[in-house]
Amino acid sequence: MSTVSTTVSVSGMTCGHCISSVTEEIESLAGVEGVDVDLNAGGVSTVTITSSQELSPAEIGEAVAEAGYLVVAIDA
Repeated sequence: MSTVSTTVSVSGMTCGHCISSVTEEIESLAGVEGVDVDLNAGGVSTVTITSSQELSPAEIGEAVAEAGYLVVAIDA
């Protein structure tokens, strides 16, 4: 079974707490196996999601919004 990697650009993240909030929300989505955040404090951070199935932009956006941040781009 292959894994799907999705890269998401998120604005508003500034610290380790931001990373853990976003990671926790995304990891709660079905099929997510891993979340890697490249923090750009105060700018646009890159979040790479590894999952067993393709995730919809809507569910990723909702998870990030639930953590209090904004998805500015999704590159599947």
